[in-house]
Amino acid sequence: MDLYTVLGLTRDAGGADIRRAYRRLARRFHPGVNPGDREAETRFAQIALAFETLGDPERRRVYDAGGEPGAERPEVAFGFEGFDFTVNVSGEHHASTFGDLFADVLTRDLTSRPEAGADVHLTVTVTLDEVMTGVERYATLSREAACRACGGTGVRRMDPVTCPACHGAGRVRSSRGHMVFAKRCELCQGEGQQRACVCRSCGGQGVETTVERVRIPVPAGVADGAEVRLPGLGHAGRRGGRAGDLFVLVQVEPHPFYRRDGDDLHIVVPVAVHEAALGARIEVPTPEGPVRLRVPPGTQSGQRLRLRERGVAGLRSGTRGDLIVEVRLVLPPLIDERSKELLREFGRINVEDVRKDLWAGGADRREAGEKPA
Repeated sequence: MDLYTVLGLTRDAGGADIRRAYRRLARRFHPGVNPGDREAETRFAQIALAFETLGDPERRRVYDAGGEPGAERPEVAFGFEGFDFTVNVSGEHHASTFGDLFADVLTRDLTSRPEAGADVHLTVTVTLDEVMTGVERYATLSREAACRACGGTGVRRMDPVTCPACHGAGRVRSSRGHMVFAKRCELCQGEGQQRACVCRSCGGQGVETTVERVRIPVPAGVADGAEVRLPGLGHAGRRGGRAGDLFVLVQVEPHPFYRRDGDDLHIVVPVAVHEAALGARIEVPTPEGPVRLRVPPGTQSGQRLRLRERGVAGLRSGTRGDLIVEVRLVLPPLIDERSKELLREFGRINVEDVRKDLWAGGADRREAGEKPA
């Protein structure tokens, strides 16, 4: 049996690497975590022997030179009765007893405080037409859910056994120099018996990875770049902690006709010269379908007309915005001489200079001493 292989290490591993590997494997194969599992007990004994040999510089030197592990330190004993693991060792790096070390490992698993789960973030894309009425999206979400084996607590109930941390005493002792301290055992809460063990399915974390399909409701009136919060659909909390939330970033695709400004919609509608000059009723597209809009006589290009409550419903108020129609004059194609003559006649009748305000503004600036650009 290669002790380096037992700990999953190479022969150039340092002391810190040995301790980390030992704690990781001991947590996994400790009999308190695997009650009744004889294979785990055997593996645990190998791990303990590997640590006691390689963790001591002198014993490691002897082992690397070809010596048998444990032969030079007969005082090392491993007992599984009641999970009482006792090792009398010397040296600074063995200041804690073998039992104290495992008490720390198990106590940290069974008494750690719950931790809140992390939030999950997704992005969905919707159209403006879907924003008008609201829509549902579905997404496949990979997240940490509460462990089904232990209900998310990280521990499972078991038949009472002697507590491996205090060996049934209900109190644990520690020393600092010549002073000895005693306190209530955190693992068994002073009872002397362990009634729960770390859940093997989740390793005491209380969570397991799942892939599920979730429904994402996108409310009517949501704006581009807004976030929809779905409480409790994030990662489950560890050891029974509160689950995180799912935050969905909503992206609204640009519309070919409408531009959104708050709850109002804007649209540019072409209007013929004679319709703008004489007035007309034209059809304007709205999210619900075409409606008739009155264009007053003398309407100018760029003038805006308003259709009440034809915009987007407010996310909180529910009141709809307006549809703002911007008029854009379109000249007719002059395909014959008759059309040209009619326009010339129109110009002779309407001799008013349409640029007089522009020149008047320039004269006013000159009188004020401004220099032309």
